[in-house]
Amino acid sequence: MRPDAVHRVLDAELAAARERRGGEPPRVLDVGGGSGVWAVPLAAAGCAVTVVEPSPNALATLNTRAREAGVTINAVQGDTDSLGVPAGEADLVLAHGLLEVVDDAPAALSALAAAVTPGGAVSVLVANRFAAILHRAIAGRIVDARRLLDDDAGQLAGTRDPLQRRFDVPGLEKLVLEAGLSVELLQGHGIVSDLVPGVVLDANPGAADALAELELAAATRSPLRDVAARLHVLARRTA
Repeated sequence: MRPDAVHRVLDAELAAARERRGGEPPRVLDVGGGSGVWAVPLAAAGCAVTVVEPSPNALATLNTRAREAGVTINAVQGDTDSLGVPAGEADLVLAHGLLEVVDDAPAALSALAAAVTPGGAVSVLVANRFAAILHRAIAGRIVDARRLLDDDAGQLAGTRDPLQRRFDVPGLEKLVLEAGLSVELLQGHGIVSDLVPGVVLDANPGAADALAELELAAATRSPLRDVAARLHVLARRTA
């Protein structure tokens, strides 16, 4: 299957960072990187990767994955309040699935922005409020869908909702700009792929590649982008 929209953007960003550094490995900081879903492949691709993660269990899994992949990752136990890494040195900072769960999203994003070298970028991947509404309505959870619509933060308050907030396009753009970053790209991730049953792909040769191509084509097209399962921003630190 073709690379998805997020991987395609990150590949281009890391290629540009490597060129800026004269062929040296790009420096990647993955905050809330968990067990290394993003970090291990990036290290295998030749990046110098640091993961900041509060969970010791996730870090243990990360270290196991890195060892099995034959790569070295600098694993730091901590959170966005205390990154434990030098400021202004990362070529790329990842905040994937992070801003939905931190206590203070603006403060977290400001800390991430401070970790980026001038000219570098922050990659933000977050849950989309409107997609959550649609998916719950389709699943017959009408009351939950209405509650998500009425809640400004896109949270199912009073339930075991694992997320403190979900985002829409205007709110995400505002958050990024207030952190002193410029929005270089805002795209959707999981626009139709999360809605297509696996049995459909299995029964139709070539359907998986066609679906991946459709996802890439739709990623930046509103209103499809605006109801994607996740919203992805590549934000640039210009100074």
